[in-house]
Amino acid sequence: MIYELRVYDVAPGRMGDLHKRFREHTLGLFKRHDITPVGFFTSEIGGATDQLTYILSFKDLGHRESAWEAFQRDPEWQSVKAASEEPGPLVMRIRNSILAPTDYSALA
Repeated sequence: MIYELRVYDVAPGRMGDLHKRFREHTLGLFKRHDITPVGFFTSEIGGATDQLTYILSFKDLGHRESAWEAFQRDPEWQSVKAASEEPGPLVMRIRNSILAPTDYSALA
């Protein structure tokens, strides 16, 4: 199992719209494309208030690659993304890391 840590720097005033897109569309599309969310986070203390951080799990790098490719090609995703970004982009920057749990991790 591998994990993908994703950090989104959200456009000013657009956090609510990003949460709405995840709740109403993205999570269902993740399920359709076998992308498993582990958790979604915003900073309560410390960190930036304009960031959404989340973790996804995949069987391996091949699974991650094929799942993301299918997700990006999905016509529903393309439509939802375009509609949600008509007033401007929701996310200004995306950073991601691929993580492998240690043998003593609870996630191993």
